[in-house]
Amino acid sequence: MTRPYPIENVRNIGIMAHIDAGKTTTTERILYYTGITYKMGEVDEGTAVMDWMAQEQERGITITSAATTCYWNDHRINIIDTPGHVDFTAEVERSLRILDGAVILLCGVGGVEPQSETVWRQADKYRVPRIVFINKMDRVGVDPERALNQIRTRLAAQPLAIQIPSGREDSFRGVIDLVDMKEYDWGTELVGSDFEVKPIPEERQAEVRKARLEMLELLSDTDEHIMELYLEGKDAPPAEIKRAIRKATISGKLVPVLYGASFRNKGVHPLLDAIPDYLPSPVDILPVVGHHPRTNQVEIRKASDEEPFAALVFKLQNDPYVGTLAFFRVYSGKARIGSVFYNSVKDEEERVSRLLEMHANKRKEVKEIFAGDIMSMGSMKNLSTGDTLCAKNRPIVLESIRFPEPVLSVIIEPKSKVEHAKLANALAKLSNEDPTIKVLRDPMTGQTLVYGMGELHFEILMDRMAREFGVQANLGKPQVAYKETILKAAEGEAKYIRQTGGRGQYGHSKISIEPLKRGEGFLFVEKIKHGILPKEFISAIHDGVRESLEAGVLAGFPMTDVRATLTDGSYHEVDSTPIAFKIAGSMAFKDAASRAVPVLLEPIMKLEVISPDDYLGDIVGDLNARRGKIEGMEMRGGSRVINALVPLAEMFGYVTILRTVTQGRGVFSMEFLEYETTPLQVMEEIVARIEGRVSYSNRL
Repeated sequence: MTRPYPIENVRNIGIMAHIDAGKTTTTERILYYTGITYKMGEVDEGTAVMDWMAQEQERGITITSAATTCYWNDHRINIIDTPGHVDFTAEVERSLRILDGAVILLCGVGGVEPQSETVWRQADKYRVPRIVFINKMDRVGVDPERALNQIRTRLAAQPLAIQIPSGREDSFRGVIDLVDMKEYDWGTELVGSDFEVKPIPEERQAEVRKARLEMLELLSDTDEHIMELYLEGKDAPPAEIKRAIRKATISGKLVPVLYGASFRNKGVHPLLDAIPDYLPSPVDILPVVGHHPRTNQVEIRKASDEEPFAALVFKLQNDPYVGTLAFFRVYSGKARIGSVFYNSVKDEEERVSRLLEMHANKRKEVKEIFAGDIMSMGSMKNLSTGDTLCAKNRPIVLESIRFPEPVLSVIIEPKSKVEHAKLANALAKLSNEDPTIKVLRDPMTGQTLVYGMGELHFEILMDRMAREFGVQANLGKPQVAYKETILKAAEGEAKYIRQTGGRGQYGHSKISIEPLKRGEGFLFVEKIKHGILPKEFISAIHDGVRESLEAGVLAGFPMTDVRATLTDGSYHEVDSTPIAFKIAGSMAFKDAASRAVPVLLEPIMKLEVISPDDYLGDIVGDLNARRGKIEGMEMRGGSRVINALVPLAEMFGYVTILRTVTQGRGVFSMEFLEYETTPLQVMEEIVARIEGRVSYSNRL
């Protein structure tokens, strides 16, 4: 098996941004100029290659991350185009987990928008080096200086402008490269199909020298050789500057910034040059770390074909021809058709019959895969997002992917009784593909509940069920996905004893619980003397407690942020069974939870409203009535921008209210921030409405 290209020449990158910043348009230009497509697709016309789903083409938005491969300057670039809408943020999360670098697009007018911040935080979490492309430089009201300042203030990053724009708005014609000291000029045509590389005009020499000195000054803080040249007043050669920029980018100290107008084809070629120049190859980043599935010892895999095989499944996709496709990133080793992949998470193995290189929804069969590749295959049995594929004789479990918690739920029912099985099958496949879709049964009514990220998420889900699975269903009104937690520590004890003639049932457990910090989830700790309970009974108690978390003691919502500690228990030599201890564990946990001051948690949304200044008072008054907290206000291009935190429960129908208040001139964007304790009065109303229980205050 011979690698067709050096691993140093591989780039695994994502194109990411706020909705409508031009991600897919930029990707389409990249595919055209690298020769992958012969005609540029347009989002507005529904012809974009990367927006291949019918729902994407109809709405002009990206819903699912699409992978493709192209070649530029002897480099292989694997690209993932991701959605910008907050409802599909899981697609961004799973992509960043397996990428080595990212191109973050900012709108030249909007600057750093709410989803830009979310994407940036996600990239920070996975330590993904990135470059910024300030797009839409041809738009009226463009302000690249403000965008640069927002990178510093809102993203807490240090931008390094390696270009300055030539003109702006209607007169935008290209960029001046501060590294090579050349001008890339597309002319004043509306669509610049060709460009000219020429010397910098005399009248701009002073401005360019000043900008280049500022760039070198920033670079000198991260590179000693550049600092020496800078202090001596010597000019650094372009190759040396590129080396320093690349080093600072990979370490995360600086973020190179470029400019362009993708829709007009301007600025895409320098961006393509910057991807191999400044973003890392698989060997430039730290080796991937995992653990041995049996010994739990740390295992490390370097990005090399000679290392044992290790890959992470980051996406499953239903395919009408292949069945389920599994997308995976190869971190180390190599494999070919006929190889046996071992799933170290599920302890299963299977021989691979098809390996595919993806181009959006089209595919090309390959015979071999190598370290650094992003590929897909016909899914193995029982495969899930986040599973590790490896060699059985050198097993490793890589860190899985954490997805955001869904914040809305709806009741879903088939339109006819005979379609119950079809609905269940469709929901199972779609939830396997999208981990932010969760399907549960309402413990009180027995109805099917679907949890998701937002109303658009549910709309796309219904559309896909009808088109791909032929299932017609009714969807209830979206409800807020509340959670429950506790405020103080408490103890609970339960004995489960049943005697029905012959062998009986006996289980006894004592559990103490205490609150954890927000977002820490659930932790089960065993603190009993060795030998008091056999291991299988302890495991059964754990299962019972975990099942109890699905329906809390207050209003039946899932419980979270709780540590449960098993402190004592007893068993009977004859009558004790795992099921008895499972029930005893569940009863003891509920007993403790009822004494631990249970409270409701509600999702809090980060809201950005953009409106003319005239309507500021009405908007703020309405947000205050919705229990909103105003975080700050600023002017942006003649409009007022209001940033606030508002409970999701208060935001249903807000789009209509905002249009009414602002006479149709206001727009907003909203994304999930965190769960917070629900105020007492609101909590009482929810509990009384859901269960008709006595007022909450009587419990305290």
